[in-house]
Amino acid sequence: MDICISEARRTRPMLRVHGDLDSAHPWALLTNDARPHANRLLFACHVDTVPVGVPSDWEFDPLGGDIDNGHLLGRGSVDMKAGLVAAVAALADASDDTPLALLLTSDEEVGSLGAERAVPALSEHRFGAVIIPEATSNTVHLGHRGALWLEIVARGVAAHGSTPHLGVNAIHQLLDVLQRARTELPLATHPDLRQSTWNLGQLNGGTVPNIVPAAASAIVDHRTVGDQEQLLHWWASQPEIDEIHTLIDLPAVWTPSETPWLETLPAVVSHDAVSYFTDGSYIAQALPGVPIVVWGPGHPTAMHAVDERVAISDLELATAHFGSAVDSWGHDS
Repeated sequence: MDICISEARRTRPMLRVHGDLDSAHPWALLTNDARPHANRLLFACHVDTVPVGVPSDWEFDPLGGDIDNGHLLGRGSVDMKAGLVAAVAALADASDDTPLALLLTSDEEVGSLGAERAVPALSEHRFGAVIIPEATSNTVHLGHRGALWLEIVARGVAAHGSTPHLGVNAIHQLLDVLQRARTELPLATHPDLRQSTWNLGQLNGGTVPNIVPAAASAIVDHRTVGDQEQLLHWWASQPEIDEIHTLIDLPAVWTPSETPWLETLPAVVSHDAVSYFTDGSYIAQALPGVPIVVWGPGHPTAMHAVDERVAISDLELATAHFGSAVDSWGHDS
Protein backbone atom coordinates (compact mmCIF):
# COMPACT_ATOMS: atom_id res chain seq x y z
CA MET A 1 0.00 0.00 0.00
CA ASP A 2 2.87 2.40 0.80
CA ILE A 3 4.36 1.74 -2.64
CA CYS A 4 1.04 2.42 -4.37
CA ILE A 5 0.47 5.62 -2.41
CA SER A 6 3.99 6.86 -3.13
CA GLU A 7 3.68 6.10 -6.85
CA ALA A 8 0.30 7.84 -7.14
CA ARG A 9 1.62 10.88 -5.24
CA ARG A 10 4.68 11.07 -7.49
CA THR A 11 2.52 12.78 -10.11
CA ARG A 12 -0.40 13.80 -7.86
CA PRO A 13 1.24 15.05 -4.64
CA MET A 14 -2.02 16.55 -3.34
CA LEU A 15 -3.85 13.22 -3.11
CA ARG A 16 -5.57 12.77 0.24
CA VAL A 17 -5.12 9.46 2.05
CA HIS A 18 -7.71 8.19 4.53
CA GLY A 19 -7.33 4.81 6.14
CA ASP A 20 -5.61 2.60 8.65
CA LEU A 21 -2.33 1.19 7.39
CA ASP A 22 -1.26 -0.24 10.75
CA SER A 23 -4.28 -2.35 11.68
CA ALA A 24 -4.61 -6.11 11.39
CA HIS A 25 -6.60 -5.60 8.17
CA PRO A 26 -5.19 -2.39 6.65
CA TRP A 27 -6.91 -0.25 4.04
CA ALA A 28 -6.46 3.13 2.40
CA LEU A 29 -8.71 5.42 0.37
CA LEU A 30 -7.00 7.92 -1.93
CA THR A 31 -9.02 10.89 -3.20
CA ASN A 32 -8.04 13.85 -5.36
CA ASP A 33 -8.97 17.52 -5.14
CA ALA A 34 -12.09 17.33 -7.28
CA ARG A 35 -15.19 19.30 -6.36
CA PRO A 36 -16.46 18.16 -2.92
CA HIS A 37 -19.93 17.14 -4.11
CA ALA A 38 -18.86 15.51 -7.38
CA ASN A 39 -19.57 11.83 -7.94
CA ARG A 40 -16.23 10.05 -8.03
CA LEU A 41 -15.19 7.06 -10.13
CA LEU A 42 -13.74 4.55 -7.68
CA PHE A 43 -11.12 1.90 -8.47
CA ALA A 44 -11.15 -0.79 -5.75
CA CYS A 45 -8.11 -3.08 -5.50
CA HIS A 46 -6.92 -5.64 -2.98
CA VAL A 47 -3.18 -5.99 -2.47
CA ASP A 48 -3.03 -9.40 -0.79
CA THR A 49 -2.48 -12.72 -2.59
CA VAL A 50 -3.14 -16.36 -1.84
CA PRO A 51 -0.13 -18.37 -0.60
CA VAL A 52 2.46 -19.69 -3.02
CA GLY A 53 1.90 -23.32 -2.07
CA VAL A 54 4.89 -25.56 -2.78
CA PRO A 55 7.62 -23.42 -4.42
CA SER A 56 9.21 -26.45 -6.10
CA ASP A 57 6.00 -26.96 -8.11
CA TRP A 58 6.69 -23.69 -9.94
CA GLU A 59 8.78 -23.35 -13.09
CA PHE A 60 10.17 -20.04 -11.77
CA ASP A 61 10.56 -18.15 -8.50
CA PRO A 62 6.95 -17.47 -7.47
CA LEU A 63 7.98 -14.28 -5.64
CA GLY A 64 10.59 -13.13 -8.14
CA GLY A 65 8.44 -10.72 -10.12
CA ASP A 66 10.48 -11.47 -13.24
CA ILE A 67 9.49 -10.51 -16.77
CA ASP A 68 10.04 -13.18 -19.41
CA ASN A 69 8.77 -13.57 -22.95
CA GLY A 70 6.31 -10.71 -22.60
CA HIS A 71 4.86 -11.89 -19.28
CA LEU A 72 5.11 -10.78 -15.66
CA LEU A 73 5.71 -13.94 -13.63
CA GLY A 74 4.77 -14.71 -10.05
CA ARG A 75 2.14 -15.12 -7.39
CA GLY A 76 -0.32 -12.25 -7.54
CA SER A 77 0.66 -11.07 -11.01
CA VAL A 78 -2.90 -11.76 -12.19
CA ASP A 79 -4.74 -11.63 -8.85
CA MET A 80 -4.47 -8.70 -8.78
CA LYS A 81 -1.19 -6.82 -9.13
CA ALA A 82 -1.75 -6.13 -12.84
CA GLY A 83 -5.17 -4.61 -12.20
CA LEU A 84 -3.74 -2.68 -9.26
CA VAL A 85 -0.98 -1.19 -11.44
CA ALA A 86 -3.48 -0.17 -14.14
CA ALA A 87 -5.70 1.50 -11.52
CA VAL A 88 -2.79 3.38 -9.90
CA ALA A 89 -1.71 4.56 -13.36
CA ALA A 90 -5.24 5.78 -14.12
CA LEU A 91 -5.31 7.82 -10.92
CA ALA A 92 -1.79 9.16 -11.35
CA ASP A 93 -2.30 10.21 -14.98
CA ALA A 94 -5.76 11.75 -14.61
CA SER A 95 -6.60 15.40 -14.80
CA ASP A 96 -6.74 17.13 -11.40
CA ASP A 97 -10.39 18.08 -11.81
CA THR A 98 -11.61 14.56 -12.66
CA PRO A 99 -13.35 13.21 -9.52
CA LEU A 100 -11.57 9.94 -8.75
CA ALA A 101 -10.70 7.66 -5.86
CA LEU A 102 -8.62 4.54 -5.29
CA LEU A 103 -9.41 2.05 -2.55
CA LEU A 104 -6.62 -0.29 -1.44
CA THR A 105 -7.64 -3.24 0.73
CA SER A 106 -6.11 -6.27 2.43
CA ASP A 107 -7.35 -9.78 3.18
CA GLU A 108 -9.79 -9.94 0.28
CA GLU A 109 -8.82 -13.58 -0.20
CA VAL A 110 -10.17 -14.54 3.23
CA GLY A 111 -13.46 -12.66 3.19
CA SER A 112 -12.78 -9.04 2.15
CA LEU A 113 -11.78 -8.06 5.68
CA GLY A 114 -9.99 -4.88 4.64
CA ALA A 115 -12.94 -3.73 2.54
CA GLU A 116 -15.25 -4.34 5.49
CA ARG A 117 -13.17 -1.91 7.58
CA ALA A 118 -13.29 0.70 4.81
CA VAL A 119 -17.10 0.82 4.58
CA PRO A 120 -17.57 3.82 6.95
CA ALA A 121 -15.04 5.89 4.96
CA LEU A 122 -16.72 5.07 1.66
CA SER A 123 -20.05 6.24 3.06
CA GLU A 124 -18.55 9.69 3.67
CA HIS A 125 -17.96 10.34 -0.05
CA ARG A 126 -20.07 10.51 -3.20
CA PHE A 127 -19.40 7.86 -5.85
CA GLY A 128 -20.99 7.45 -9.25
CA ALA A 129 -19.45 4.12 -10.33
CA VAL A 130 -16.94 1.49 -9.22
CA ILE A 131 -14.37 -0.55 -11.17
CA ILE A 132 -12.89 -3.63 -9.52
CA PRO A 133 -9.84 -4.58 -11.64
CA GLU A 134 -9.89 -8.34 -11.07
CA ALA A 135 -8.86 -10.63 -13.91
CA THR A 136 -11.48 -10.73 -16.69
CA SER A 137 -9.28 -10.70 -19.82
CA ASN A 138 -10.18 -6.99 -20.07
CA THR A 139 -13.89 -7.75 -20.55
CA VAL A 140 -16.40 -5.85 -18.43
CA HIS A 141 -18.53 -8.09 -16.19
CA LEU A 142 -21.55 -6.87 -14.30
CA GLY A 143 -21.20 -8.73 -11.02
CA HIS A 144 -20.87 -12.00 -9.17
CA ARG A 145 -22.65 -14.31 -6.78
CA GLY A 146 -22.36 -13.88 -3.04
CA ALA A 147 -20.57 -16.22 -0.66
CA LEU A 148 -21.81 -17.87 2.52
CA TRP A 149 -19.30 -20.14 4.22
CA LEU A 150 -20.66 -22.10 7.16
CA GLU A 151 -19.04 -24.43 9.65
CA ILE A 152 -21.67 -26.90 10.82
CA VAL A 153 -21.09 -29.06 13.89
CA ALA A 154 -22.79 -32.25 15.04
CA ARG A 155 -22.22 -33.66 18.52
CA GLY A 156 -22.60 -37.28 19.63
CA VAL A 157 -21.58 -39.48 22.54
CA ALA A 158 -18.20 -41.19 22.71
CA ALA A 159 -17.98 -44.95 23.28
CA HIS A 160 -15.57 -47.79 22.63
CA GLY A 161 -15.39 -48.81 19.00
CA SER A 162 -16.30 -52.40 19.94
CA THR A 163 -19.61 -51.25 21.46
CA PRO A 164 -20.86 -48.53 19.09
CA HIS A 165 -24.44 -49.02 20.30
CA LEU A 166 -23.44 -47.37 23.58
CA GLY A 167 -22.51 -44.14 21.84
CA VAL A 168 -23.87 -41.71 19.25
CA ASN A 169 -21.68 -41.37 16.18
CA ALA A 170 -21.35 -37.65 15.33
CA ILE A 171 -19.93 -38.41 11.88
CA HIS A 172 -23.00 -40.47 11.01
CA GLN A 173 -25.19 -37.62 12.25
CA LEU A 174 -23.38 -35.14 10.05
CA LEU A 175 -23.41 -37.42 7.01
CA ASP A 176 -27.19 -37.78 7.28
CA VAL A 177 -27.57 -34.00 7.08
CA LEU A 178 -25.12 -33.66 4.18
CA GLN A 179 -26.96 -36.33 2.24
CA ARG A 180 -30.27 -34.47 2.67
CA ALA A 181 -28.60 -31.22 1.61
CA ARG A 182 -27.90 -32.70 -1.82
CA THR A 183 -31.60 -32.72 -2.62
CA GLU A 184 -33.32 -30.42 -0.10
CA LEU A 185 -31.09 -27.36 0.22
CA PRO A 186 -33.07 -24.26 -0.94
CA LEU A 187 -30.90 -22.97 -3.80
CA ALA A 188 -32.26 -19.72 -5.25
CA THR A 189 -32.07 -18.66 -8.90
CA HIS A 190 -31.48 -15.27 -10.52
CA PRO A 191 -32.10 -14.33 -14.18
CA ASP A 192 -28.50 -13.14 -14.62
CA LEU A 193 -26.53 -14.76 -11.82
CA ARG A 194 -28.25 -18.12 -12.40
CA GLN A 195 -28.45 -20.65 -9.54
CA SER A 196 -26.86 -20.68 -6.14
CA THR A 197 -24.40 -23.54 -5.58
CA TRP A 198 -22.90 -25.32 -2.61
CA ASN A 199 -19.72 -27.27 -2.08
CA LEU A 200 -18.65 -29.46 0.82
CA GLY A 201 -15.09 -28.22 1.20
CA GLN A 202 -13.95 -29.75 4.48
CA LEU A 203 -15.09 -32.66 6.63
CA ASN A 204 -13.58 -33.39 10.03
CA GLY A 205 -14.40 -35.84 12.82
CA GLY A 206 -13.11 -38.53 15.10
CA THR A 207 -9.79 -39.06 16.83
CA VAL A 208 -8.86 -42.73 16.45
CA PRO A 209 -10.57 -45.70 14.74
CA ASN A 210 -11.65 -47.45 17.94
CA ILE A 211 -13.62 -44.57 19.50
CA VAL A 212 -17.12 -43.57 18.46
CA PRO A 213 -16.64 -39.89 17.49
CA ALA A 214 -18.28 -37.40 19.84
CA ALA A 215 -18.00 -34.46 17.41
CA ALA A 216 -17.84 -33.87 13.68
CA SER A 217 -17.79 -30.71 11.59
CA ALA A 218 -17.99 -29.65 7.97
CA ILE A 219 -17.30 -26.39 6.15
CA VAL A 220 -19.71 -25.65 3.33
CA ASP A 221 -19.13 -23.01 0.64
CA HIS A 222 -22.34 -21.55 -0.80
CA ARG A 223 -22.19 -19.20 -3.80
CA THR A 224 -25.46 -17.36 -3.54
CA VAL A 225 -27.83 -15.33 -5.71
CA GLY A 226 -30.71 -14.79 -3.28
CA ASP A 227 -31.61 -14.58 0.38
CA GLN A 228 -28.78 -16.18 2.33
CA GLU A 229 -30.94 -16.33 5.45
CA GLN A 230 -32.92 -19.15 3.84
CA LEU A 231 -29.80 -21.27 3.58
CA LEU A 232 -28.76 -20.49 7.13
CA HIS A 233 -32.25 -21.34 8.39
CA TRP A 234 -32.21 -24.68 6.57
CA TRP A 235 -28.99 -25.80 8.22
CA ALA A 236 -30.14 -24.53 11.63
CA SER A 237 -33.40 -26.46 11.34
CA GLN A 238 -31.72 -29.84 10.86
CA PRO A 239 -32.09 -31.85 14.09
CA GLU A 240 -28.60 -33.34 13.95
CA ILE A 241 -26.85 -29.95 13.88
CA ASP A 242 -25.77 -28.54 17.24
CA GLU A 243 -23.72 -25.50 16.21
CA ILE A 244 -23.38 -23.25 13.16
CA HIS A 245 -20.56 -20.73 12.69
CA THR A 246 -20.69 -18.21 9.84
CA LEU A 247 -17.19 -17.77 8.40
CA ILE A 248 -18.00 -15.56 5.37
CA ASP A 249 -21.25 -13.79 4.57
CA LEU A 250 -21.02 -11.69 1.39
CA PRO A 251 -24.06 -10.75 -0.73
CA ALA A 252 -24.23 -10.99 -4.50
CA VAL A 253 -23.40 -7.98 -6.70
CA TRP A 254 -25.17 -7.14 -9.95
CA THR A 255 -25.33 -4.02 -12.13
CA PRO A 256 -28.25 -3.87 -14.60
CA SER A 257 -27.11 -4.07 -18.21
CA GLU A 258 -29.18 -1.00 -19.14
CA THR A 259 -27.05 1.25 -16.87
CA PRO A 260 -26.09 4.26 -19.09
CA TRP A 261 -22.49 4.45 -17.80
CA LEU A 262 -21.71 1.05 -19.35
CA GLU A 263 -22.14 2.53 -22.82
CA THR A 264 -19.18 4.85 -22.22
CA LEU A 265 -16.71 2.06 -21.42
CA PRO A 266 -14.13 1.19 -24.10
CA ALA A 267 -14.45 -2.59 -23.75
CA VAL A 268 -16.82 -5.44 -24.44
CA VAL A 269 -19.52 -5.85 -21.78
CA SER A 270 -20.39 -9.43 -20.88
CA HIS A 271 -23.70 -10.34 -19.26
CA ASP A 272 -22.09 -13.34 -17.55
CA ALA A 273 -21.13 -13.03 -13.90
CA VAL A 274 -17.56 -13.78 -12.85
CA SER A 275 -17.27 -17.00 -10.88
CA TYR A 276 -15.43 -15.58 -7.87
CA PHE A 277 -16.41 -13.03 -5.21
CA THR A 278 -14.78 -9.61 -4.77
CA ASP A 279 -14.63 -6.64 -2.40
CA GLY A 280 -17.67 -5.45 -4.34
CA SER A 281 -19.93 -7.19 -1.82
CA TYR A 282 -18.97 -4.74 0.93
CA ILE A 283 -18.67 -1.79 -1.44
CA ALA A 284 -22.24 -2.39 -2.66
CA GLN A 285 -23.48 -2.29 0.92
CA ALA A 286 -21.70 1.03 1.49
CA LEU A 287 -22.83 2.51 -1.85
CA PRO A 288 -26.34 1.21 -2.59
CA GLY A 289 -27.47 1.79 -6.15
CA VAL A 290 -23.99 2.68 -7.44
CA PRO A 291 -23.01 0.59 -10.52
CA ILE A 292 -20.12 -1.82 -9.93
CA VAL A 293 -18.23 -3.70 -12.64
CA VAL A 294 -15.47 -6.31 -12.47
CA TRP A 295 -12.99 -5.48 -15.22
CA GLY A 296 -9.25 -6.02 -15.44
CA PRO A 297 -6.22 -7.64 -17.08
CA GLY A 298 -5.24 -11.29 -16.95
CA HIS A 299 -7.08 -14.53 -17.56
CA PRO A 300 -9.24 -15.78 -14.68
CA THR A 301 -7.88 -19.35 -14.95
CA ALA A 302 -4.45 -18.07 -13.90
CA MET A 303 -5.78 -16.82 -10.57
CA HIS A 304 -4.44 -18.89 -7.62
CA ALA A 305 -2.72 -21.25 -10.09
CA VAL A 306 0.83 -22.55 -10.11
CA ASP A 307 3.02 -20.59 -12.57
CA GLU A 308 0.70 -17.57 -12.39
CA ARG A 309 1.58 -15.01 -15.05
CA VAL A 310 0.05 -12.08 -16.91
CA ALA A 311 0.84 -10.82 -20.40
CA ILE A 312 2.36 -7.34 -20.41
CA SER A 313 0.14 -6.59 -23.41
CA ASP A 314 -2.91 -7.34 -21.23
CA LEU A 315 -1.66 -4.92 -18.60
CA GLU A 316 -0.97 -2.23 -21.19
CA LEU A 317 -4.46 -2.66 -22.67
CA ALA A 318 -6.04 -2.36 -19.21
CA THR A 319 -4.04 0.82 -18.55
CA ALA A 320 -5.29 2.30 -21.84
CA HIS A 321 -8.87 1.19 -21.12
CA PHE A 322 -8.87 2.68 -17.63
CA GLY A 323 -7.34 5.88 -18.93
CA SER A 324 -10.13 6.16 -21.49
CA ALA A 325 -12.79 5.46 -18.86
CA VAL A 326 -11.30 8.17 -16.64
CA ASP A 327 -11.21 10.67 -19.51
CA SER A 328 -14.89 9.97 -20.25
CA TRP A 329 -15.75 10.34 -16.57
CA GLY A 330 -13.98 13.69 -16.43
CA HIS A 331 -15.73 14.91 -19.57
CA ASP A 332 -19.17 13.83 -18.32
CA SER A 333 -18.50 15.32 -14.90
